Parts: sequence; C-alpha cells; structure tokens
Amino acid sequence: MKSLSPLYLAMMATPLFLSSPIASAVTDSADKEVEVIQVQGVRRTLDQAGRLKDVIQHTEVLDALMIENKNALNLTAAINNEPGVNVSNECSMCGVKRIMLNGMKGEHTTILVDDLPTHTLISGFYAVDAIATTGVERIEVARGAGASLIAPEAIGGTVNIITKQAYEDGVAVDFAKGLHDFTAFKGMATGVSEDGLTGITLIGQYDKQDQEDHDGNGVSEAPFIENQSLTALVSHDLSDVSNIQIRLSKVQSEIFGGPVIGDNIGSIGEALSGFDGEASEKLFQDDDVTKKYIGKAWETTEWIETSRDEAYIKYLIELNNSTVAEFAVSHAKHVQDSFYEGIDYQAEDIMWYARAKFDTELNDAHFITYGVDIRTEEMRSATDALESLEAYQSDSFDYDTKGIFAQDTWTPNDDLEIAFAVRIDKVVADFVDPEKIGTEIDETFIAPRLDMRYMHSDELTSRFSTGRGYRAPLSFFETDHGILDAEMGYQIDIDSLEKSLSASYSLSYDSDDLAITGSVAYSKVDNLASLEETEDGVPHLTQLDDSAAVTTVDITAGYTINDNWTVNVSAEKFVYDDAFKSSYAIAPVEERASFEIQYQNDNLKVFWSTVWFGSKDLSEYGYEGYDRLGDPTSRKTMTGSAFSMSDIKVQYQLSESTKIYAGMSNIFEETQIDRGDSPLFYDANGGYDVAYIYGSLHGREMYAGIEVKL
Repeated sequence: MKSLSPLYLAMMATPLFLSSPIASAVTDSADKEVEVIQVQGVRRTLDQAGRLKDVIQHTEVLDALMIENKNALNLTAAINNEPGVNVSNECSMCGVKRIMLNGMKGEHTTILVDDLPTHTLISGFYAVDAIATTGVERIEVARGAGASLIAPEAIGGTVNIITKQAYEDGVAVDFAKGLHDFTAFKGMATGVSEDGLTGITLIGQYDKQDQEDHDGNGVSEAPFIENQSLTALVSHDLSDVSNIQIRLSKVQSEIFGGPVIGDNIGSIGEALSGFDGEASEKLFQDDDVTKKYIGKAWETTEWIETSRDEAYIKYLIELNNSTVAEFAVSHAKHVQDSFYEGIDYQAEDIMWYARAKFDTELNDAHFITYGVDIRTEEMRSATDALESLEAYQSDSFDYDTKGIFAQDTWTPNDDLEIAFAVRIDKVVADFVDPEKIGTEIDETFIAPRLDMRYMHSDELTSRFSTGRGYRAPLSFFETDHGILDAEMGYQIDIDSLEKSLSASYSLSYDSDDLAITGSVAYSKVDNLASLEETEDGVPHLTQLDDSAAVTTVDITAGYTINDNWTVNVSAEKFVYDDAFKSSYAIAPVEERASFEIQYQNDNLKVFWSTVWFGSKDLSEYGYEGYDRLGDPTSRKTMTGSAFSMSDIKVQYQLSESTKIYAGMSNIFEETQIDRGDSPLFYDANGGYDVAYIYGSLHGREMYAGIEVKL
C-alpha cells in the first residue's frame, strides 16, 4: 500500500482552512458558543433558479439520507439495485465492478463529478469501489444514450456525483467496525470565511474489508480491499455575479484476491515475490476446486494497486439578465500496477477536458444551452510477461474528441416541455502499438436527442426520450479485466465507434403519500466490442457484426403510511437479445424485485431492505465449466438459481450531535458458494479460471459505528 502524497496531505493544512471560522471553532474551548454562518452563494442561487441546466432528461436522485440508510461507503454500494442500475461483480479474485445502466455494459456508463468528466476510460473498471460517499451531497443517475450534453459517450447513461459545498461551518466524524476486519473512518469539515464569500469543504475517508473464503479451500471468493481518499473543494464568489470553484482529490486503492492471507500465504508481498514462472503440477487436492488449494500462491493471486488524481476548476459568470456562462477545465491521472496469476500489467492514463458552456433564457418559452468542449487522453500500458510474444498487441492509445453542442428547451404551456439537443463530435482514436499502423478511428458523429414531458394532471406525468450515442472501445478491460494468456498473447481489431440508439417512456403518479412510476426502455448498439479467439486460439478484442439490443421494464412505488412508516417496492425485467448475451463476461440480472421499509421517530430509525433476483439460464451467456479437472461428471450448474438478500440498519440519536448505529447486510448468508457453487472452475480444455459467477460472493456482514457532528 502506498502512502498519500505530501501534496494532498498538505491540503489539510491550507492557509484558507486555518484562517476560517471552522478552524478556530475546533480549537476554542468547549464552553464557547460556535457562530453558525450560512451562505447562499452565486452558484447555488443560479442553480436553484434553474439557470444552470446540463441534464436533458428525467434524473433519479439519491440524496445523503438514502446513502446513509444503505450504510454505503462507496459509489457502487450506494447505487446498486436502484431502478435500472446493477453493479456487476465480474471476478472473485480482483473484485472488478462495473456499473450497468438499463442493462447496458459497465463500460457504457460515464461517471461525472460535479457535472465534469474526472475519470479516464480505464478508471471505470478498477477503483470504482474507492469512490467515497463521504461528503457527497447527492448522486444523480440519468439512464439512456445522450443523457447529458457533456457526456456523449454515455451509451448507457451517466452517474453524476455532487460534492457537498460549504454553506455553513461544521465538522463530522464517523467510525465503524465490523466482521471480516471491516473498518471505516469518515471525516468532513466545512468552513465559511467571515465575509461569506469563500467556502471550503475538506473530506477524508479510509475503509477496508478482509478476504472471504466461504468454502474453506484457501482461495478467497471476495478479495481484500483497502481504499483511502482525500478531497478539498473551494468555492469563492469573486463578485455578485461570478464564482470560481477548485476541487482536488486523491484516491488510492489496493485489492488482493486469491490465496488467503494467514492460511497458505503470509502477506501480499510474499505472494507477489514468490513468482517463479514454473506452474505447479496440481492446483487443488484431487484436481477439485472445492478442495484445498495446494498450488503456489502466485498461481491464483490477483493484485491491483490504483492511484487516481483528480482536479478541476470552474468559473461561472452571469453575463447579463438572460445569459450565464461557465468555463471549466478538468484533469485526471489514473495509474495502475497489477498482477494477474503470473501476468503483470502497468498503465498510466492521463486525461484533460475543457468546456465553455452558455445558458440563455430567450423568453418565457425557450431556454437555450450551447457550447464547445475538447477532451484528450493518453494511455500507455506495459507488461513484461506478454511483450515478448509475437501475438501480443498493446492497448496503449491516444484518444481525442472535439465537440459542439446546443439544446433548446421549449415550454409552450404549463403542461408540456420539449427539449431538443444535438452534439457534433470529431473523434480520433489511435492504438500506438507498432503493429497497429494508421489511425483506427477517425469519425465525425452527430448525436441528436429529444426529451418530452407532459403533465396530464397535477399528479400524472408522461416522459419520453430518444437519442443516439457513441463510444470508442479501447482497453483490454472491455472484456477480460486483465486475466490474459501468458502463452497466447492478445490481439486487437477495433476500427469503428460503438453507436447506439435508445428510447424510453415513463408514466408517473405522484401525490402527497403515494408515488408510482412505470417505465420501459430500449437500446440498440452497433459495433459492440466482444472478446473472440483467432484461428490459433489467441484472445481477440473485436466487434460484433450484428446489432445488439436490450429492453428494460420496471415499476417502482413508494407509500408514506404515516409520520413514522414508509414503504418502497420495485420490480424489473431485463431482456437481452442473443448478440448482447454473447458479449457479456458475466451473466447480468434478468429479473429483480425489491422491498424497503423504514420506521422513524424522534430518536430511532430502522431501515430494512430485501432484494430478490430471478433465475437465469447460464448456457445462454456461454458458461461452461467443471469442478474437477478432466471429469465431465463434475459439470457446474447451468442454472443461476433465484435468491434474495436482506439488510437491516438501526440508528439511534443519542444527542443533537451524536448518533450510534449498527446493522447487518446479507442477513441470511446468501452466497452461491454456500449453495455449493464455487466461482472457480476448469474449462473443457483443462484451463483454470475464477469467474463462474451468477450470485452473491459476499457473505453476512455485521457492523457498528458512531457519528459525531459539531
């Protein structure tokens, strides 16, 4: 594990923080009254007035209280199992997570921070578990291609993480412990200058979770994960009509899966240093993955260390009574060092993004948003284990886009709103491996989108959206999350953008006590990336000839029984065509239903949730494996059985500043391993792999914590 750099540790001691009221409040004696300063701010005022509009379709919002109910420490835990959202765990060793929206693949989701791209193309595969929820004001989920004017590559949709800004002075500290060495420390401080023009938010989070080995064979089904992050956000009103924001963030993550530490290996370093390139004669007793692991530790070790630096600066100015302009620059640097069962992989991905955006209110009926943006990204990767192979091609790339966008939101009357948007992007993507001569992708893409909202009555609303989107498939992790064949190599055959067309309709009923929404969505993708094999058996990243499509249907309902009780229920169905099924590494959710109930009085809050997952035919997704090497009678199941998972959290407010809480996730210990289905398997050719996954891999987790706010 690497330590946090001095640059980001220094953020905790900036002169601005030391001179703010919050710093003096911390050092004052306890009997002094702390002055509370609340600031509205230029940016917040414009936002509340509807003068800043980026999202052009209906957006689902998870606020801080919803995140708290889930005890979600990271982004994936916060949004998982929300309507249309599934976080797919695609490896029992490395724990790679992919955020899927409307049944689309994880690489089709764009993650934004405060409406800006701060994640590179490869950072959506690792370290999404390290995106902390401490200091998050809300999470906005917009499903469908072109869900945001600033994210044309979001074929599936966008997840926008909004950082809490400082409008008053405060300090919050939270500490929790639980099973499997679960540890979480969260801290946040907000301060406002005496003149009310400057606010600063400082956020820190550390969390870790130990390995889990439910069948006791010495190989983990869930990896060790350790995350740490520091973030600083400064907002300053330069005048009555202008504001500047600067945000810096440092995120580090370490993941280790495979041999259980303390069982057949002493430490992570010992597992990595033990690599000798000589394979064991047997990996398991009796060549059975359900029995004791007897191979060398490195043969099942997967280790990923990730470091991500994020920064942005935004300048907002009200040019006149009708136009607001925002100029922004964001930067991200993603560094990965990893080891996959004998294969090393290092990558450095650097991204710059710049945008100029204008919002103009033409009249009462027309609101115009327009602007330009540019994005440049350079990724360089290396692997000592593969570079000497004749069949190996690097996934190092250069990626550049230049775009222009415009949107007219037309409100002809109080009942109808129509938003028409269009982006035109020049996209250039070039693999820089010496064998990849020429530029693979050089296209101009036009992405229109139409959104309509009609108010049938005060309670009943229809929404319709349709639009196009694109994405450039550029990384190994599109399909194989880094587990490569050291004897065969890797080939890349990408020459076109993935291009999508989506449409959705929803009908919502919303009264004081009852809210119901039913929706249907359809997405079709051309040139979808897929992992195939050449005639020589070399893994081959290519693109499907046929279009791939998915349809989703869902209904959600929430009911306030009385002042103390609320209930939420949902049901969803995802229908994938054969082409889409062939592209998945792990079988996705096909059917899902959820039930939530909350009780709350003055001091006590109890939150219960149950999520049910329907069964699925694994053979439709290319599953085939055996528990015992060379034994056809040990064939693994071809049916992913239905199952459910339940969580509970109890919270008690001891005083105005202190609350305690305790909870249990996966109460009934529902995992596919406890059903007798290990994610480990041998394929028909005698190869060993670790991703026969269709159910939960994490077992029961109990935790307790305390939160103090000053």
